[in-house]
Amino acid sequence: MSAVESTPDDMLARHPETAYFWGHVAGNGRVTENGVRVTVSDEDAAHRLSAIAGGGTVDHRIAEREFAHDTAVTRQADEYTVQIIDPTLAANAAAALGLPTGSDPGGYRFDAHRDHRRELLRGLLEACGVVCFRESSAAVGISFVHDDARLLSRIRTTLDAAGFDAEEPQSSSSGGYWFSVADDDTAAFAEWVYEGAGETGLFATDRRRKTLRSVERAAGLDVGTLVEPTDTDGGDA
Repeated sequence: MSAVESTPDDMLARHPETAYFWGHVAGNGRVTENGVRVTVSDEDAAHRLSAIAGGGTVDHRIAEREFAHDTAVTRQADEYTVQIIDPTLAANAAAALGLPTGSDPGGYRFDAHRDHRRELLRGLLEACGVVCFRESSAAVGISFVHDDARLLSRIRTTLDAAGFDAEEPQSSSSGGYWFSVADDDTAAFAEWVYEGAGETGLFATDRRRKTLRSVERAAGLDVGTLVEPTDTDGGDA
């Protein structure tokens, strides 16, 4: 829960927690006639999202995942699905935020959360972002990957509004689309998007650790410089 602002009663209110929640839903979730479902790889984040929504079931399974840029390579990973049964919330979210539902492709209207772009982009990064450390160039690599090119277009627009450049989307080997944050902006974006997260609790521990450790390596900083000691236990994510 946010240590700065109390959780809003209205899930469509403009608030850091709702921005983070709907970023996750847009990036790796689904709105149906009966409710909202979102999938994450971090158990703590799953329970945070459930709590933000006022409660919901959290199911766990081991999933076989393809790598974004090489579908011939797979790995096993934890997968947590948060299910909120609430037809009214689903209908209102689809209408207000332009999230796809049923045969309606939606339009991803993120302007409602322009005052909380950091939390919105954090949710999107954790939901459909890929972060790596490029050994060849000793730099951070950040990409967004999704089946819906319109979502990627909205993410690029939101990044631009926050002051970060990105490349044009291109087709991925999985049949979807992807784009990268500009190389000159990746480290700055990684630090910015997680700024203040430790105070609010709005982050997936494994994704935050991997992202900030990549920045530490690129900048030649000591391990733990950007991540609190409690997050460095257990090695790289």
